[in-house]
Amino acid sequence: MNINQTIAEELGVRRRQVDAAVQLIDEGNTIPFIARYRKEMTGALNDEALRRLFERLNYLRNLEERKASVLDSIGEQGKLTQALKEKIDAAATLVAVEDLYRPYRPKRRTRASLAKEKGLEPLAALLWEQEESAPLEELARPYADIKKEVQTAQEALDGARDILAERIADEAEYRSRIRELTEKKGRIVSRAKDPQAESVYERYYDFEEPVAKLPGHRILALNRGEKEKVLNVHIEAPQEEILSYLECRIVKDKKKPAGAFLGEAILDAYRRLIAPAVEREIRSALTETAEDGAIRVFGKNLTQLLMQPPVEGHVVLGWDPAFRTGCKLAVVDPTGKVLDTKVIFPTPPQKKIAESKAILKDLIARYHITLISVGNGTASRESEQVIVDLLEETKEAVQYVIVNEAGASVYSASQLASEEFPQFDVGQRSAASIARRLQDPLAELVKIDPRSIGVGQYQHDMDQKKLGEALAGVVEDCVNSVGVDVNTASAALLEYVAGISRATAHNIVSYREAHGRFSSRRELLKVPKLGPKAYEQCAGFLRIRDGAQPLDATSVHPESYPAAEALLQCLGHSVEEVAQGGIGRLSAEIKDRKRLAEELGIGLPTLEDMIAEIEKPGRDPREDMPKPILRSDVLSIEDLTPGMVLKGTVRNVIDFGAFVDIGVHQDGLVHISEICDRFIRHPLEAVSVGDVVNVRVLDVDVQKRRIALSMRGF
Repeated sequence: MNINQTIAEELGVRRRQVDAAVQLIDEGNTIPFIARYRKEMTGALNDEALRRLFERLNYLRNLEERKASVLDSIGEQGKLTQALKEKIDAAATLVAVEDLYRPYRPKRRTRASLAKEKGLEPLAALLWEQEESAPLEELARPYADIKKEVQTAQEALDGARDILAERIADEAEYRSRIRELTEKKGRIVSRAKDPQAESVYERYYDFEEPVAKLPGHRILALNRGEKEKVLNVHIEAPQEEILSYLECRIVKDKKKPAGAFLGEAILDAYRRLIAPAVEREIRSALTETAEDGAIRVFGKNLTQLLMQPPVEGHVVLGWDPAFRTGCKLAVVDPTGKVLDTKVIFPTPPQKKIAESKAILKDLIARYHITLISVGNGTASRESEQVIVDLLEETKEAVQYVIVNEAGASVYSASQLASEEFPQFDVGQRSAASIARRLQDPLAELVKIDPRSIGVGQYQHDMDQKKLGEALAGVVEDCVNSVGVDVNTASAALLEYVAGISRATAHNIVSYREAHGRFSSRRELLKVPKLGPKAYEQCAGFLRIRDGAQPLDATSVHPESYPAAEALLQCLGHSVEEVAQGGIGRLSAEIKDRKRLAEELGIGLPTLEDMIAEIEKPGRDPREDMPKPILRSDVLSIEDLTPGMVLKGTVRNVIDFGAFVDIGVHQDGLVHISEICDRFIRHPLEAVSVGDVVNVRVLDVDVQKRRIALSMRGF
């Protein structure tokens, strides 16, 4: 197999793009670096395409290694034929390789191997040929009483049947066809273990659906219900068609005794050996596909969440709501520094509302708080009512935002939080995090394991290693897309910069604390363990504002500084103009970009990026994302009526719809059929996490706290 050619065909790109990307990966370059600074080589493959390429590269290389291992094993047994070698070489999946290897794989003792030890293999071979017309007992009698291990002719026939059943089950062609028939025509069936029990799986108590049409979220729901011992789940295969297929391939004449005997062996092979294994394989493949789909959705949701625009210039009051232990408050200035912390008790059981309001008014006046960031967890609804009442009583221009606090408790109890805020308890740390995740979502959320952020579905049921790696890649892409101020960034943020390890990130912070702020990118080379290769990978993503070299504040890579300076010079500009806010009409001054790129000795994509960066240095891509909804009143689920039109924020997107925060504590569900007027296969075709949308209330179930919404017609 030509791996690079295969990947090119799968991704729909040119072979030279794949060759270049693979070479760059093998040389130790990171995905963000390749995507941003090696566009000429890869034909401008983006981060997402490069990660898919990297994933397939690893799979196909592992496949080739497995093929080599299988060929060696079969060769050592002296059973490798040219035809078998060609089949293994042509196999496109690990499953196909394992099917071909099955007859030659060392097995533990089976019924068939025991029968072979008793000398029954010649009888099985005789029956397989189906040439004899004599009665079966007559054919089997000579094999009885061999070493007194086979007492009767019937025992000999039973052993021969076991040998033949295993031979049928081990045939790669048969297994492949049976798997195909089961995938195309099988049905997945779910039944309740206790039909009277109440659970969230009630819709699956008497459930059937074709395997080929089963969506990913149902596969994961069935798996969870089965794992929790609520459901019995299995696949009903087209057994009659499968048995008919096997008989057509194996049985020569049903009227002959051996033909009828082989029919029994086929039935035994299918029911005992093939069907259970094929069901496991198909369900495993379905689960893997569903997990991959869920991980992609999780990744897109996470991207949207991390790329929400910062709310800058506000002194923010972070509010971590609670009942018994009180609401924890943290006042955070526009730079993220915590100015003060308090604990108030406006919620049950204490309900010290007047005292709490007095503390809040004092904090607002003393620190000039303009925004309150309230976590959406326990007691959020009650806290929101207190805030709205307070805002009506005060003359200060203060607004509030309900913030998704998922992961705040995980962060507040982490070692990172204790190092950052050693003087605070977990509640105060959580309140600070809730404030900061509004001020700069990316910088704050990178401190939390992405799996704890709560923008996916069934994440705890997935392969945690695969999920963790995928989400880490998402965070890495977001961080490098935005860029990082090396003089203010935390170690948690720096370790997601291309080429920087966790140890190196801590070394950068330690160097900064010991020597003061970095004055240039070149100074990074003085950081312990940050060598030339790491510098090459990270330099373009690290920003140094107000440094000696204005280009250090841009995404222009140091390797391109001579070209950038030559570009400015030939157009009559200076590098100092970049430091003064950029040269807004630079692109209009360039008549022939292709010719200019050739004169500068750089590729056209690099020139395009350079121009965009010089026009608007350090541009934050998050500027284009929808801003959070700032509120000054409160709404409860009891206030909702069908037909009411509201504005909300998309909090989570899943396979069957989107959850929208409309300011009533419970997110409403917009089913996929109600997202837009056109047909869509997945909600992500129309909405993303963080989108601000108009919705219409369809139905409200106050008792179950469920809200059905529609976005159609807007």
